[in-house]
Formats: sequence, C-alpha cells, structure tokens
Amino acid sequence: MKKSLYVFSAALVAAAALTACSGSKEAPATTAATQAAAEETKAEETKAEETKAAETTGELEKIIVGATPAPHAEILNAAKDILKEKGYELVVKEYTDYVQPNMALESGDLDANYFQHKPYLDQFNEQKGTDLVSAAAIHYEPFGIYAGKTDSIDKLPDGAQIAVPNDVSNEARALLLLADQGLIGLKEGIELDATKNDIVKNDKNFKIVEVEAAQLPRSLGDVDVAVINGNYAIEAGLKVSDALAVEDAKSVAATLYSNIIAVRAGEESSEKTKALVEALTSDTVKKFIEDTYEGAVVPSF
Repeated sequence: MKKSLYVFSAALVAAAALTACSGSKEAPATTAATQAAAEETKAEETKAEETKAAETTGELEKIIVGATPAPHAEILNAAKDILKEKGYELVVKEYTDYVQPNMALESGDLDANYFQHKPYLDQFNEQKGTDLVSAAAIHYEPFGIYAGKTDSIDKLPDGAQIAVPNDVSNEARALLLLADQGLIGLKEGIELDATKNDIVKNDKNFKIVEVEAAQLPRSLGDVDVAVINGNYAIEAGLKVSDALAVEDAKSVAATLYSNIIAVRAGEESSEKTKALVEALTSDTVKKFIEDTYEGAVVPSF
C-alpha cells in the first residue's frame, strides 16, 4: 500500500513538473507573439506618421513673382509664411524697371508680377501686344511732388523745371497732380491719357522734363521739383511727409492707380493665383503695410 502511494505521489509530482514545464514553454511563445504584433502595429503607426509628415513638409510648389524692390518685394516677403502654410514657396525676383517684369511674365518665366497699376498694364498690353490681366488690387501709392532746387511750390520761379515720369500713364498722373495744385491747366476732359501737349495753361512757363520713372529721385539735384512714383520715392529714402504735395485720397488717381497682381490671361483663377492673392490681402500683410510705410503705401483691400 505504501509503495502504491509512493508511486502515485511520484506520478503527481511528475505531472505537476510536466505541467509547469509546459507552462514555462508556452508563456515565452505567447509573449513573443504579442510583442511582435505590438511592434508591427507601432511600425505601421510610425510609417503613417512619417508619410503624413512627408506630405506636410515635402517640397513646396514654387510661385515665382517679379517685383520692384520697394515696397512690392518687401510686401511679398511679408506673405511668404502664409503661402508656405498653403503649400507654396514664394520666390521673389526683383526688377528695377517697368518693362522686364511684364515681358518675363508674358514669356512664362514668372507666375505673376507685382509692381504696376492697371492703366499702365493696359497701355503696356496695347503697345507690346501682350495679354496680361489684373488678378487683384493690393495697394495704392500716393504720388508726391518732392523738392529739388526749390523747397516750396509757392517759390517756384518762372521757367522752373518740373520732372515727371516719361511713360504715358504715370505722366498723366503727374500732370493731374500738378493741375490739382494749380501749377498748370489741362484740356477739359483730359485725364488718364494727358501729356504735356495737353497743357493749356502755364502762366509761369514751367518746363516739363520727362524722365524715366526710376531715375526721378536722382534728378532732384537738377530740377526745381519732381513728381515721383511712390515706390521709387521709398527706395530713395523719401517720405510722404516730406513731399510738397501729395495726391488726394479722393482724387482720380486714388481710385484708378492701385498696384495690382498681374498674371497671364486665363490664369486669374488658378490655384497659385488664388493662394497668392489670399496671402497678399490677409490681415497680416495689411498690418505690415500700415505699420511699415506710414501712409506712403495704403492697402486697397
């Protein structure tokens, strides 16, 4: 009987040992499988995150915009971060004249340009046979009469030299400002296409000197006064507050001479154009213009 009990006990011990051994073998296998599944899930999540990050931080689509240095290029640069959030890298190409940025846009080297007002663009299209259009009005730059040899409009002597831009639309704008100040009189009904040949009253025989717009600030030492485009005045360090006279906010010029984003005809509603216009008419850019230029540049939106 004792022997049987001993054998039975031994069998129980052996069975328990076998069960324990079996359990110890299954546990690591189960843990390894769970770990592998967890690692696989984590890998998939990491891959998804990396894919999402790649899509977010991937190479941005470029928008190439031509502009004169001040204020246009400066305003564009203020919109760069906004465009980056929209998935675009803004590349600003600077020009120092009014012809090349339009020709570069027409040829496809640019996606848009930002330097001119619509009357100038219309005149350019007519003269050059280009097909460029306005996508949006961004800002307005008051023309000013700046002192050269003479420091006051009232002190202008007989025969004084007055420099004005030599392109048709900007010359008309300058002549309108001179007429508003009572310095000359223009033919009735003449506005946007006025030239010095349309002067019908010039009691003090002022000599109207036509100068390339970009060169006007440099001409101040050679003339009595000059009527200068806002952007070129800014580049030369001239302030609106220093001008002898400035266009009135209610003048024809104020309503017609807003500086625009120009694009090729048919691209006014492209995704690039819409993104560019939205960025430039944002509250961020509006505040930048108002804080930076102190009235020399006025938002048109």
